[in-house]
Parts: sequence; C-alpha cells; structure tokens
Amino acid sequence: MRPVRFLSAAEFAATLGARAAGFAAPPGVAEAVAGILAAVRERGDDALVELTARFDGVALAPGELEVPAARVAAAREEVPREVLAALRTMRQRLEAFHRPQLPQAYRIEEPGGNVLGMEVRPLRRVGIYAPGGRASYPSTVLMCAVPARLAGVEEIVLCTPPGPGGAVDAAVLAAAAEAGVDRVFRIGGAQAVAALAYGTASVPRVDKIVGPGNVYVTEAKRQVFGTVAIDGLHGPSEVAVVADEGADPAWVAADLLAQAEHDPLAVCVLLTPSEGLARAVVAELERLLASAPRAEVARAALEGQGMIVVTADLAEAVALADELAPEHLELMVADPEPWLGRVRRAGAVFLGYHAPVPAGDYAAGTNHVLPTGGTARFSSGLGVADFVRRMDYFHGSAAGVADWGPASALLAEREGLPGHAAAVALRLAAARERAAAN
Repeated sequence: MRPVRFLSAAEFAATLGARAAGFAAPPGVAEAVAGILAAVRERGDDALVELTARFDGVALAPGELEVPAARVAAAREEVPREVLAALRTMRQRLEAFHRPQLPQAYRIEEPGGNVLGMEVRPLRRVGIYAPGGRASYPSTVLMCAVPARLAGVEEIVLCTPPGPGGAVDAAVLAAAAEAGVDRVFRIGGAQAVAALAYGTASVPRVDKIVGPGNVYVTEAKRQVFGTVAIDGLHGPSEVAVVADEGADPAWVAADLLAQAEHDPLAVCVLLTPSEGLARAVVAELERLLASAPRAEVARAALEGQGMIVVTADLAEAVALADELAPEHLELMVADPEPWLGRVRRAGAVFLGYHAPVPAGDYAAGTNHVLPTGGTARFSSGLGVADFVRRMDYFHGSAAGVADWGPASALLAEREGLPGHAAAVALRLAAARERAAAN
C-alpha cells in the first residue's frame, strides 16, 4: 500500500470542496471542557489541584502551582550550553523579524481644526499556553512571548503542563527566562485555559490567551472566547509542497514526513507537474518511514491525509495550494519569488529548495503559531499586532463642525435616531452663531 494517495487535480479540487474549514471538537469534548471550565470558575485553585492530579498524575498544593521565579532564572544555567545558545539564536532572530510589525500611531490635522488619529496601546496581561507533559516545546514559548514583549505587554503569564514528578522541563523554563516571561504556572489542559480566562487566587486573569494545544485546550479557548481574546483555534498541522522537476525527491519526502510526524491527523500534500518527481517522492517516503522514530504516527497521517497531485503545470499547482489555504506552503521551485505574488491564502510561505518548514518552526525568525484548517483564508500567523489594541480618537474644533456636522445630522435622522441628530444640531447652531457674530 502506498503511504499517500495519488489524485488528479480535479479529484483534489473536489476534496477541497468537501473540506470543513476551521475547528470542530469531537463528540463529548465540548461537554467535558465545559465541566472543567465551570469547576475552575467556581472553585479556583482547589479545582486546579484536583484536575492536575487527575489528568497529569501530579499532586500539588495550591501554593505549588506557580514555578518560583528563582527556579525559572536558574534554568538557564541547567540546560546544556548549546541548547541555551540555540534558544538565544532563535530569540534574536524572532526579535529581528517581529520588531518592524508594531502598528504605528498616526494623527491627521484638518484645515478646519479637527484632528483625527489612532493610538496604539499594548495589552496589559497575556497568557501563553505551551504544550508539555511528556514532551516539551520551548520553541512555542519564544514564538508567543517574543512578539508580546516587543509589543510592550506589561505582564506575560505562561501555563504549561507538569512533567512526571511535577517538574517543568528546564528548556521551557530557560526559554521563558530568555523571552522575559513574568510568571510560570505548571498547569495544563483546559484547566489552564480556564485559570487564565477567569483568574484564581494564584493565577491572574489575562486579556488574551495565545498558543497551540490539544483538542481540549483548543475547545477551551473556543468556549472562553468573549471572556478573553484568543489568537485562534489551532488544529492538526498542515503542509502543501509545490515542487518542480528540479526539486530533490529526498528533500520533498523529508519535508512531508516532518509534518506527518506531528500528528496522525496532520495534512501533507505534494502538488507537482512532474510525474517522475511524484513517484520518486513516494519511494523516498517508504525508505524514510522504514527507520523513522515516529513512523507509526507519520504513516497514519500520510495514509489518512497524505496526497500527491500531478498538475498540468506549476500555475495549476500554486492555484490548488491557494485553494487549500494551508498552514505552511513550500514553493520548492527554481525561481519562487514570482510565484509568491500568486499566493493569497497561506499561513506562512517557504521559498526555494533551502527553506523547509522546520526552519520556521525554530530559528528562521518567522512565527510558527499559524492558522490551520483552511482558516488562512481570513486569519494570519501570530505577530506583534496581536498583542496591541488600536484606539481611535477625534478632537473636534468649533470651526470644524461644518466639515462633519451636516452629514452626521442628516444620517442620524435617516436612521431614526433623533437624539443623535440633536446632539450634532447643537454644535451646528453654535457654529452658525459664532459665524454671525464675526
């Protein structure tokens, strides 16, 4: 059995038409999450302690939910020197890429004396969720905390599940220290989202929750949205690779496998006008799967959602990838820049033969918290702008009422809001009186 399906362009287009975009929790998850959220909202730290014991097998007292600041700082001395150096390289490259993203305030002064403008204000407190437990993801800590810190967020709070024995991985703590995270809590799952959304005696309530997690975390974010802001609802990872005949099939296969090893539900698609490349990639996938450490997970993803589409030309390949609106899009072609202009819908785009998605997962500098499930049609990856508010302002002048007053009064009357019109009419009358007096 092939590790992936071969589809025609028409067959692939049909799968896109049947695709349900966005996140949908499996049966029973929404109800379970609602119960967890209610327990934390009603009983605070006591519920967090009980849920941590139930789901993580770790017994903590309420006072032990937070990792002491000294422990976080000390982690930089505990991780291997090369790991700390890699985290610092990643932080520096993230800072360089994200710093120009900060929205700029502006001010417009009109001849009549009115002033319109926009101010930019950072969020006061942000919560980061970093998956953990048996695995750890220091990269996610940096991806979320670096743009938040650049935005000027006053307080950054991190929740991550405790590992066996209750400890948090030293690399995660080192990443938190490097990125300037203010407080770290060893709390995972939907209960962590609840604590950040509602606040408890130990965990402060935040304005926004960011970061990926499992289906329970994602469903919890969906349910608390409106109480707090969220960055998005992140599902299984996705990659679409558009490759020409010059692409190395071993590299293409490796990049597909890199996404497949994330999750049995990961989506991995190759679109190419070269049938020879397509068949060579299948052979390479079989070879790699024979010795891959996460072969069982990767094979499940490839057999379930892996697709290879032989297109008429590169233009059709790029167009189909754009319809997919994938989390990650690789343009593994000899001259990728002209094709970038044709891409409208992708979370992040990786150009050329030397830009695999794992570069963006770690130290390229771009962010790896990206829209999934086709939501790149309308949403973007995490960035500095996600951690600020735009605040409009208007400073009206006596002389400038004539610029906006008549149109405002007319439209207010047209919409059946006479009180609105009257408030404007008072200013217009005063302006006419001043004009008559002069």
